[in-house]
Amino acid sequence: MDEEERKYERQRKYDQRVLDTCILAGTIMIESGSEMTRVNDTIMRIARNAGLKNATVYVTVTGIIMSGGVQEIGAQVGAIDKRSFDLEKVAKVNELSRAFAAKKITINDFYDQLVHIDEIVGTFPLWVQEIGAGLVSGGLVVVFRNNISDALISCLIGMAGWAVLYFLNIYVQIRFLSEFMAAATVAALAILAVQYGLGHQADDIIVGGMMPLVPGIPLTNAVRDALSGNLISGPARGIEALISACALGFGVAIALHFM
Repeated sequence: MDEEERKYERQRKYDQRVLDTCILAGTIMIESGSEMTRVNDTIMRIARNAGLKNATVYVTVTGIIMSGGVQEIGAQVGAIDKRSFDLEKVAKVNELSRAFAAKKITINDFYDQLVHIDEIVGTFPLWVQEIGAGLVSGGLVVVFRNNISDALISCLIGMAGWAVLYFLNIYVQIRFLSEFMAAATVAALAILAVQYGLGHQADDIIVGGMMPLVPGIPLTNAVRDALSGNLISGPARGIEALISACALGFGVAIALHFM
């Protein structure tokens, strides 16, 4: 292989690594709950900083289609198999993108860190998530309903509801079923707390306990995507948030009916 062929092969491998990095970065951001505008902007910045000036990308909530704009590398597709909410991963991808733009890391370092992002960005342990759920539940009962006497029991019931959601998500692949069961648990515990004299207003306790389960991020992203002109991802995420809200509502309704 002469020098010209080796140079061509190095450039082809470099372009392929850039494309792989862009798709992996976009996949991580979508799976972690980022809005489509940010995903599209990040992918294009990576490609242009890497020298692919003619790169194009099409991003949806279920997949990424990208072309590097070079003849040697065709278009590639990245599938989005799952979606959760981990904004720390989104921030980490943006941080790596800025470091690459500043020439602090190479494209290979960028790709390797994306591959191992689950090791770099750890998830909060369950006990921290439980404390957060409790503070949200108890605090919002006071803020929204001005009910100080039920703040503690709302805190405990909110923690129980989050625990049900957490463990069901491990064993059940249908997220809406997990939300349904968590909502039913919150409503049932709220009614039992009032019946046994541990609480005063079941409605207020249910409102507080449901707060950690409310799909706020999907709804916010749906509005942002729709306002930015993305008429595919916006309605899709809106429907996803609506289904989650319906699952929570049906869970509470079932508990109120049978308790």
